[in-house]
Amino acid sequence: MVNVTDIHPLTGFLRDHKTHLERLQATGRPEILTVNGRARVVVQDAEAYEAMMALVDAAESERILRERLASLDVGEEGVPMHTVLAEVRNRLELEG
Repeated sequence: MVNVTDIHPLTGFLRDHKTHLERLQATGRPEILTVNGRARVVVQDAEAYEAMMALVDAAESERILRERLASLDVGEEGVPMHTVLAEVRNRLELEG
């Protein structure tokens, strides 16, 4: 959720980007930058972005596993274990 204090005009960001970057790093919250009063860009600290993407990846992996388990529950043919493990390994970017 975006805090109303995290909405700023793009011109203010360009004028004082150092302060904005410090705030992004300190809070971990994204900022919404506006142009003519309308949201145009979301800016986020790299570490906070990576943490968010890790959560998205975990949720996507869980969704896939739930779908596969549900398909087995209704009698659909399963996917070979080595195929599933290869997909998980690939998704986690592990060597194997």
